[in-house]
Amino acid sequence: MGNNQGGPEVLDAVDVRLAARLAELRGERGWSLGELAERSGVSRSTLSRAERAEISPTAALLNRLCHVYGRTMSQLLSEVETEPVTVVRATDQAVWEDKASGFVRRSVSPPRAGLRGELVEGRLRAGADIAYDGPSVPGLEQHIWVLDGTLHVTDRDVEHRLGAGDCLRMRVWGPTRFCCPGSEDVRYALVVVEP
Repeated sequence: MGNNQGGPEVLDAVDVRLAARLAELRGERGWSLGELAERSGVSRSTLSRAERAEISPTAALLNRLCHVYGRTMSQLLSEVETEPVTVVRATDQAVWEDKASGFVRRSVSPPRAGLRGELVEGRLRAGADIAYDGPSVPGLEQHIWVLDGTLHVTDRDVEHRLGAGDCLRMRVWGPTRFCCPGSEDVRYALVVVEP
């Protein structure tokens, strides 16, 4: 019974998540299967089957792919070892307050290995004005959706005036500034995606 010849290989959950992560890594770089095959020396069919969780990748295959993607096998495996929590309860969301600037940050969906996005609720009190020197990661993708109030965001010397319901999408390369110019506080959702 242990011989699975001729039938489909049964993969465990880690292998399935690993397959999805391998497909993501290739997609993040915009490479076709053919391009990845050329870079790694692994056949297109093997790469395709590995990304679709039709086979469990060997250590040798993972080593070649890790080399191409510039990460260690430990880094790759740590990204898929545990299934991320799917529900982050309000009571588990970390809240941080900068009393000096009037900024409150709630980590609604915090960063997690294997996930590139993060969701933050930001609140600025009326009159708050915060300047940032630059992003933690150049090219950081941000989507700012104003839920209540008015928010002015300056990026690359261009000021964007946002009201309730407006959404600003940008990649952050340099200094930014967040201002709440009105007489009311502003509340916004911020989606952050690492490049």
